[in-house]
Amino acid sequence: MEYRDYYKTLGVPRTATQADIKKAYRKLARQHHPDRNAGDKAAERRFKDVNEAHAVLGDAEKRKQYDALGPDWEAFARAGAAAGARGGAAGSAGGPYGGFGNFGRGGNVRYEFRTSGSEDVGGFSDFFQSLFGGGLGRSGGAGSTRSRSRAGSSVRDFDEILAEMGIDPDSVVDARRGAAKTPPAALEAVAEISLEEAFNGTTRLVEIDGKRLEVTIPAGVDSGRRIRLTGKGGDGRDLVVVIRVRPHPTFTRRGNDLEREVPVTLREALLGGEVPVATLKGRVLLTLPPATQAGRTFRLTGQGMPKFKAEGRGDLYVKVKVVLPTGLTDAAKAAARRFLDLVDQPDPRQ
Repeated sequence: MEYRDYYKTLGVPRTATQADIKKAYRKLARQHHPDRNAGDKAAERRFKDVNEAHAVLGDAEKRKQYDALGPDWEAFARAGAAAGARGGAAGSAGGPYGGFGNFGRGGNVRYEFRTSGSEDVGGFSDFFQSLFGGGLGRSGGAGSTRSRSRAGSSVRDFDEILAEMGIDPDSVVDARRGAAKTPPAALEAVAEISLEEAFNGTTRLVEIDGKRLEVTIPAGVDSGRRIRLTGKGGDGRDLVVVIRVRPHPTFTRRGNDLEREVPVTLREALLGGEVPVATLKGRVLLTLPPATQAGRTFRLTGQGMPKFKAEGRGDLYVKVKVVLPTGLTDAAKAAARRFLDLVDQPDPRQ
């Protein structure tokens, strides 16, 4: 008999909430309802599958049992059948799970597994009836699990059945659902640093519950970077330090690259020359060719930000800003006119 993945049938993950399951069921039930698909056998089968999946996943207790057994349900069935065979009549109760509770016990107790009758399982698959037609359910509710002896009756729990087989019920359910205990929420702190500190790396003191903790901030960090310190937040919680890099008056950051303007004189722009440029790494000389136009950008390779936890650096882009002389004397103005007459520059607006 093939294992049925009810989560796949409803198109939801195993971590889906009950609300998610209900929403998916309603959508699919409307889509495949026989009234909307008269004569469509495929839609009819799909409608039955959707209803069967919801009958299990829509019931919190059945869902827990289904998750616990998972694809290994046949192993549980075989274990129950073997125990029933050893217990004689006990093996005949409740289908393939009859005698399941007798596993590892004497033959005087007969365990009967049954549903509460809250739903008609006749139209559901053999897989469903193998699991729930015999009622692998919680005690005291729909699909309840009960044990009866000849002397009287006592109520047994699904978890007890798993425990008798040497299985921790909680660990089985968690393993099937892929669930882990939700860790406590991490504490957050904001560390504001300068661009120079982001370039070189730095440290910050963070106070948590009256205790001061030194946090190392690697070179190359950018605003929004989150540095997680496992277990340093007190009570076993993690500490997350969120980095905020202050704007710089000279440099603009673009990822690992930096941008800045460099003012040059009219002489340097016209005749060319070496212009000193301050970088975060130190001072370098930029060689300007003659007739450098205002706004021209030069790329200085490797003069940008270091890459975060990686080799290499970004680049620095230097934009030329030509600064004209002011306060010209009459002689300077006359000289400028003579120069400009010699140059005979065409109109750049045409």
